[in-house]
Amino acid sequence: MMARRIGFGALLIFFAGLIAAWAYARSITPQIELGVGYGARVACACRYIGNRDLKSCYKDFEPGMEQISLKDDPKLKTVTAYVPLLASRSVRFDPVLGCQAEPFKGAPLKVP
Repeated sequence: MMARRIGFGALLIFFAGLIAAWAYARSITPQIELGVGYGARVACACRYIGNRDLKSCYKDFEPGMEQISLKDDPKLKTVTAYVPLLASRSVRFDPVLGCQAEPFKGAPLKVP
């Protein structure tokens, strides 16, 4: 009987933690979307205008952008910045226009 109560309590704590993590991730999504968009544009300019290695482009990031990862597609001259499971943005290099963001495919944010 006591083990069953402990198991039920542990399960409640686990689900409360999941709900809190989901709520936190949802609340910071606008900042993450902004960060990955900025990161993709900076990395594209670094990679295709500055002709630098993608790994060196992390030096151009602002403090607080450490969780953003970068992926490069040299054939399409596209850089993608992402935070796994939360946000992703791609920027393509155009020789005339420079680094241009791909159209946003997410849901528009509701402003209260």
